[in-house]
Amino acid sequence: MQPARDITRYRKHWAERFGAAPFLPMSRAEMLDLGWDSCDIILVSGDAYVDLPSFGMAIIGRVLEGQGFRVGIIAQPDWHSADAFAALGRPNLFFGITAGNMDSMVNRYTADRRLRSDDAYTPDGAGGRRPDRSVIVYAQRVREAFKDVPIIVGGIEASLRRIAHFDYWSEKVRRSVLLDSKADLLVYGSGERQVCEIAHRLAAGEPIREITDVRGTAFARKGLPADWIEIDSTSVDEPGPLAPRPDPYSMEAPPQAAPQAAVPASGTEQVVRFTRRVKNADRSRSVIRLPSCEQVAADPVLYAHASRILHLEANPGNARALVQRHGDTDVWLNPPPIPLTTSEMDWVYERPYSRRPHPSYGEANIPAYKMIRFSVAIQRGCFGGCSFCSITEHEGRVIQNRSEQSVLREVEAIRDQVPGFTGVISDLGGPTANMYRLACRSREIESACRRPSCVYPAICPNLDTDHAPLVRLYRKVRELPGIRKVLIASGVRYDLAVESPEYVKELTQHHVGGYLKIAPEAISDGPLSMMMKPGIGAYYRFKELFERYSREAGKEQYLIPYFIAAHPGTSEEDMLELALWLKRNGFRADQVQAFLPSPMASATAMYHSGKNPLKRVSRSGGDVRVPKGLKVRRLHKAFLRYHDPDNWPVLREALRRMGRADLIGSGREHLVPAYQPAGTGGAGQGRQRGVPQRPFRTQHTGLPRVPRGRRGAP
Repeated sequence: MQPARDITRYRKHWAERFGAAPFLPMSRAEMLDLGWDSCDIILVSGDAYVDLPSFGMAIIGRVLEGQGFRVGIIAQPDWHSADAFAALGRPNLFFGITAGNMDSMVNRYTADRRLRSDDAYTPDGAGGRRPDRSVIVYAQRVREAFKDVPIIVGGIEASLRRIAHFDYWSEKVRRSVLLDSKADLLVYGSGERQVCEIAHRLAAGEPIREITDVRGTAFARKGLPADWIEIDSTSVDEPGPLAPRPDPYSMEAPPQAAPQAAVPASGTEQVVRFTRRVKNADRSRSVIRLPSCEQVAADPVLYAHASRILHLEANPGNARALVQRHGDTDVWLNPPPIPLTTSEMDWVYERPYSRRPHPSYGEANIPAYKMIRFSVAIQRGCFGGCSFCSITEHEGRVIQNRSEQSVLREVEAIRDQVPGFTGVISDLGGPTANMYRLACRSREIESACRRPSCVYPAICPNLDTDHAPLVRLYRKVRELPGIRKVLIASGVRYDLAVESPEYVKELTQHHVGGYLKIAPEAISDGPLSMMMKPGIGAYYRFKELFERYSREAGKEQYLIPYFIAAHPGTSEEDMLELALWLKRNGFRADQVQAFLPSPMASATAMYHSGKNPLKRVSRSGGDVRVPKGLKVRRLHKAFLRYHDPDNWPVLREALRRMGRADLIGSGREHLVPAYQPAGTGGAGQGRQRGVPQRPFRTQHTGLPRVPRGRRGAP
């Protein structure tokens, strides 16, 4: 993996002389107070502006400010006209547009496509303050306000929609958001490295249409440059015959074949001849052509194939560029960005954040801020590779770590600056709590590896699982003056944790506030293999250590297991097995959510195609059972809430259909009783009733409501 330019070593833009702003301005009056006549860059976001390094808009804004640029913020604008988008005037360089820390559709709708009434990233939690598909709408309004200003889209919504993708809310394959938004560039991934380079090149006078070589970006172009080598994706991973071979002796017209994976770049009739293999020296100028948008929309098998190729080409050390035709235009994806070094991560997280919401919000409560204002991101990325999760596709598989000193300085800043701090750090973590400083033992092996997960089906022998650096960090944070308690709220990867009993002891005895969340997600081999999650045996090993160390510390503590209902690969029998397991172990779920097919996740490709993209995609095999339809999905959720009387009628019906009527009755061995209490059994399946025996909730973890670390980019 070639080193990238250090983002802290750019020559500062001339506007550095203005210094750092207390808050990035959201109005012309604030700009005037800072002595600005214009902004160099304006960021538009669907989130309220909180100047905290857990909000993508704040991070990107402060990073660009650190490069010497004047950055303005337009947060949650009224999208019904272009007026709000002209509030700060015309930027000198570009508009950066993001939907916010969450995909706007996930933010607005439940897994059952019901409208949410709240929004954690909005003052007072009010819903409806951002449009559906925010990136597209915001870009349209910016273009109306300033026709010729460059537009760069990013953040998790754009990042996960960078190619043709299945959209769960419309049940169809949609085009790349780059084309729908008519943006000039799309930044995918965390984004700091990309936006720094783009901003400096634009400031130097380079036209944005000529910026086509930045890793971690996507752009539209006509045709293929002459010096590039084009590779057919079906030669990289063959999806099987696209149509039966024609019978040369038949007198009938041959059947219509499925479209070929290649479309001539020029749009002419000639056949494109692809190179099947290229020399290592030529990899940097080779591009893999995916099946076109029209092809993957018409053929779910080709969709699964394209998804597999995209995930195979995800390692920054060996990934090649990808190209996908949309009509007469190619969407070109450059390889992923080089991960940030520790010194770069420290610089990013130690910008002069005020660590508060913008003063214009007054005393309004922003729920996401309230939840994470005392938490610290110590790492980025995840090598777990869970098929339902989109964190890896956004942040990458290589763990990016902060130094101990940087983390300690941020904890001290929280202690000294954040109102309401009582001495309790609510989290030290990231996408996963315990991947800090875990990496491949060999840089060469890491750069060549194409495995989607370092821990499935078993922990890779090349993975260093030493938790000692994390244990030392925990201890140093606890020793800081004014710190009474440090909790771990990020999810613990328990199959990794059991490799270090010392870590489990440290975690259990010092960093658990009575309950610790972990995510088995399922207990049966079928769904676990589709999720790429460890077997239930790893859970039992962790549980044994957790309970032993809790007893030694004289503490009564519980594990909170998370499960997903209706995940691809899950049968009714699997859900029944899980319901019986929950009852045996005394768990009663107080909140349940079904699998939500987020854009670009491997499990979403399963949901749409019925094929398994974790292996070579074939038309003749690799079929996956997919629980679809509201009735089926509600039944799977009902199994998780077997104790709710509202669910008993549908469960009794299912048990009889499955030949398990023996589980209906009032004994300990039964799942649901034969009687029905008055006033229950209506349509309110999944509603909480009473107090659970043990607090326990399940949640789809692909796109978290309140992310740890940085999720968004402009």
